[in-house]
Amino acid sequence: MIIAQNNRPNRSFGPRNKKDAQHRINEYITAQVVRVVGDDLEPQIVSLREALAIADERGVDLVEISPQANPPVCKVMDYQKYLYEQKKKLKEIKANSAKTEIKEIRLSPQISEHDVEFKRNHAIRFLQDGYKVKVIMTFRGRSIIYKDNGELELLKFAEGLQDYGKVDQMPVLTGRNMTILMVPKSKK
Repeated sequence: MIIAQNNRPNRSFGPRNKKDAQHRINEYITAQVVRVVGDDLEPQIVSLREALAIADERGVDLVEISPQANPPVCKVMDYQKYLYEQKKKLKEIKANSAKTEIKEIRLSPQISEHDVEFKRNHAIRFLQDGYKVKVIMTFRGRSIIYKDNGELELLKFAEGLQDYGKVDQMPVLTGRNMTILMVPKSKK
């Protein structure tokens, strides 16, 4: 009995992750002549074999930085360390970027004082986490005639949050809802 063997080569289709596709390194560089640059290295134009020897001598990788140049520019560096530093920078940028998500808190004109304190504590937590807080006073039925009282309640609510945030938008009546927008105080 003859068993057919699969004669296809074991190839992976494309890079395993996005990092692999960024640069060609070492033996994956296709140019025959390259310009070699690096720390403590005089820029020079050499053959690919010589450039790989220089990188191997230093115990690091040869990375193709600018493949469109004539000849292509390759840098002698530790590629894994370079990828780690790039990942670290992206993570830092992401951590320092401003959060634009808005958290909503809904109130009504007939809300009790205990419920206002409960909702204020939520707003404090949201502001401390760096979120914007939109406080919405909803008027139902005939309560719209007391919109002045609703505005006072919103301002009093915002006053209780002045240690944690500041008013970005004063109370605005749109339809049956009056809103006020609070932003967190900048961290110093």
